[in-house]
Amino acid sequence: MGLQNLQSLAGVALTILICWLLSENRRRFPLRLLLGAIAIQIAIVLLLFGLPPARAVLNGVSLAVDGLSASTQAGTAFVFGYLAGGDQPYLVAPAGPPFLFAFRVLPVILVVCALSALLWHWGILKWLTRGFGLVFEKSLGLRGPPALATAATIFMGQVEGPIFIRSYLPHLTRSELFTLMAVGLACVSGSTMVAYATMLSATLPNAAAHVLAASIISAPAGVALARILVPPSEAETAQPVDLGDERRYDSSIDAVIRGAGDGLSVVLNVAAALIVFVALVTMTDRILGMLPHIGGAPVSLQRGLAILFTPLAWAIGLPASEAHKGGFLLGTKLVLTEFTAFIDLGATPAGELSQRSRTIMTYALCGFANIASVGITTAGFGVLSPERRSEVLALAWKALLAGFLATCMTASIIGLMPEALFHH
Repeated sequence: MGLQNLQSLAGVALTILICWLLSENRRRFPLRLLLGAIAIQIAIVLLLFGLPPARAVLNGVSLAVDGLSASTQAGTAFVFGYLAGGDQPYLVAPAGPPFLFAFRVLPVILVVCALSALLWHWGILKWLTRGFGLVFEKSLGLRGPPALATAATIFMGQVEGPIFIRSYLPHLTRSELFTLMAVGLACVSGSTMVAYATMLSATLPNAAAHVLAASIISAPAGVALARILVPPSEAETAQPVDLGDERRYDSSIDAVIRGAGDGLSVVLNVAAALIVFVALVTMTDRILGMLPHIGGAPVSLQRGLAILFTPLAWAIGLPASEAHKGGFLLGTKLVLTEFTAFIDLGATPAGELSQRSRTIMTYALCGFANIASVGITTAGFGVLSPERRSEVLALAWKALLAGFLATCMTASIIGLMPEALFHH
């Protein structure tokens, strides 16, 4: 392990320190849970990238994502023609048809949502959820219901995960409710994983494997930091839970159709959030642009956030020469969603970010912790548990902090690992 790897220890320490300073009860520091979460993260990374059978599975995942993207492209081109990369009615640049987000990324979300519903109906995702739920229950000390919802969130999303324990939500402690909110913002859904991998595939080798690993190992980080900010109650006791009562399909066709319907809702939410927040940030930048220029360039929200997050980018493992770019990407994720940040990361020239820094930033950006998702989280939990709506609103911004720092903690763990681990 070199000095550059050890630098990432600063990121682990910084994320924990910030959460402890803002904790509701600093004396109830969950040290055992924190150590368990870090151990799980390291173990999963070593398992996924260190063992030949697991690497073979990850390579299979990458091939499956490539096949899924190509298949989705065929369906999209059938509906939208040349806009989606079909036969072009005019002469295009040597690079090929233009990459249009609406027709190249959003349809992937639609297909994966339908596929996820089908895999749930067949019991495959249900089995995976049970397995991860058991791991989180035994290793992190979570009760059955929140452990199960945490596992479901990795595959299904920030609101879809808690649906599986909807009947238990009114009975969760404040700390457990906050943990679910934070984990939802720290992870991403299966549908968006494939979309991110599609955007990064040209610049990051084995992008699908990294995105999948990022969402899985950010879950224990989200749990740990959430329990530091809002420590667990002594009233938390074991409670049995039944899986699947809230999501049932009549047949495989029913699963595909309803999954596609759910996917359409996700696609519209993503598109609407991107349009609105890009517009709001642009308006803000136009107002800030009226101020005197600093450093020969106009003042902007992203420039300010880049300066603020540059130390954090350095702490998670980026060299000082690349930390400003990392800070810029973190700021972009926070205000313009991770979709925009991943587009910027994929378009960043090789000279601006090394391969190691690009890998670290993939993990730092891979989470729903952005301002738009706060609205999705509060609205979703408000529908699932109306009686706790005021409590959810009061915890929302703190959950955003926990989710944002959880992905940075995950990126720091990746920075600690030898670079050769990821280059097999």
